[in-house]
Amino acid sequence: MSQVSTLRGPVEKAVDNTRFRVFTQRDLERIPQLAQLESEQRLAMKVVSSVLPFRVNDYVIDHLIDWSKVPDDPIFQLTFPQKEMLLPEHFERMAELYKRDAARDEIQAMASEIRRELNPHPAGQMQLNTPLGRDGLPIEGLQHKYRETVLFFPSQGQTCHAYCSFCFRWPQFVGDKSLKIATTEASRLHGYLRDHKTVSDLLITGGDPMVMKTKHLKQYLEPLKNPGLEHVQTLRIGTKALSFWPQRFVTDADADELLYLLEDLVEAGKHVALMAHYNHWRELDTDIAERAIKRIQETGAVIRSQGPLLAHINDDADDWLHMWNRQIGLHIVPYYMFVERDTGARHYFEVPLHRAWEIYRDAMRRVSGLGRTARGPSMSAGPGKIEIQGVTEVQGEKVFVLRFIQGRNSEWVQRPFFAKYDEKATWLNHLKPAFGEEKFFFEDEYEEICSLRGAIQQAGGA
Repeated sequence: MSQVSTLRGPVEKAVDNTRFRVFTQRDLERIPQLAQLESEQRLAMKVVSSVLPFRVNDYVIDHLIDWSKVPDDPIFQLTFPQKEMLLPEHFERMAELYKRDAARDEIQAMASEIRRELNPHPAGQMQLNTPLGRDGLPIEGLQHKYRETVLFFPSQGQTCHAYCSFCFRWPQFVGDKSLKIATTEASRLHGYLRDHKTVSDLLITGGDPMVMKTKHLKQYLEPLKNPGLEHVQTLRIGTKALSFWPQRFVTDADADELLYLLEDLVEAGKHVALMAHYNHWRELDTDIAERAIKRIQETGAVIRSQGPLLAHINDDADDWLHMWNRQIGLHIVPYYMFVERDTGARHYFEVPLHRAWEIYRDAMRRVSGLGRTARGPSMSAGPGKIEIQGVTEVQGEKVFVLRFIQGRNSEWVQRPFFAKYDEKATWLNHLKPAFGEEKFFFEDEYEEICSLRGAIQQAGGA
């Protein structure tokens, strides 16, 4: 008997009457709560959202933000643009256009110019992660960085119910096709998976795949049950919907159909995991969020939580402790604490690596043992996922202790290495090898990988 069928009870009227309505940059003046802000703050929001994408919905506005604490409220910081999210020189260049009432085309041209200075695709996402087909040409909409895992970007899922102001995939949302990773070719995805038997995990990502109608998700997911794809054992779906629109799993018109799809995949022997992006415990504290979590779990799917450590939002051990304990109580598996990536508004959100480790350690030492599944703080850098394991002293030298959780070469995984302590460092490229070494152990091989990939791409495009 279907487990999902047991959840078909009456939906509360307050939830049933909730309709999905979004606000974007052109709608800022229509958000009544913003009237409490000074006109200068509202102008700053318009300036910043000309460069970095902005989208929010009624659920976030009405249920997640504490407007009595704005602008310091963490969910407000998570979703609404702030002046300091642009570098001063970028802000002034764009603000000047607004002050002289420049034409829309001029504003868009300036926005494109600034965006290209914000490292739109860090860690070699476009150059190194896009796999090549049998013809030697890149397969658009796929990434294959680690041997076991393929990322797929369906075109219908390249937006979100609301945008995070820190988002490292912000280029997906700004309308510049040259910056976007996406495809509608399900057959190329399934063909690539058949050709690569070492792939055990498929991650559907975006944007947010949960903005898609279930009928579109089916065309990508149901064929995974077919002969020839048995090696794809784990299906991960990256989503923020449990935070920004939990109605997707409860009251949306095809919510039940979506849950039946997940249940069907589980019954077919697939491990289905929703990789839920949580940034603050408040995202877990509404009745509709709890109900969405329960409905998903009834299908046999697992919910794992991940999110970056962010200044202005969650750079406090108590917030992480509260969030992880709350997740354990809701049967969610804490999975990752990330370091904010080196892209977009990173200067506003980044936290020094030593401070990130201190926050992680302080929360980890107090959380239930079941919450110590959360790895981190982890940098998703070009060579791989690198975890900061601690700060210590070796032979009189203060150092960071690091290790690969994932690597472009699987031989690097779990291998510890050391970097000189630097209290200002916020990313891997700020670190230098300890003990007088000239390079980290992986650098020469990583450079070779980059050079080889460049040569293959040139040959394929010739």
